[in-house]
Amino acid sequence: MRLDKYLKVSRIIKRRTVANEACAGGRVTLNGKVCKPGAEVRVGDIMTIRFGDKLGRYEILAIEETVRKGDAAGMYRVLEEDPAVAAERG
Repeated sequence: MRLDKYLKVSRIIKRRTVANEACAGGRVTLNGKVCKPGAEVRVGDIMTIRFGDKLGRYEILAIEETVRKGDAAGMYRVLEEDPAVAAERG
């Protein structure tokens, strides 16, 4: 699955256009490498996202094409996250 789509489906970022912009702007890394929006995401990857001066690190646990809002958090595990990022994700 594309990185930008994963960010949207998992609801780490709520809109795909915003996810695409974050990736294109170099704010998202997979396994330590800056990735473009079309990078392939795999189970076990470690993703880091910079939200301004805040940071979030996540391990990808599952890849689903569609998922209900309540189940989206089961697609990843939070490794490190600024409290403000968690509040923004809801």
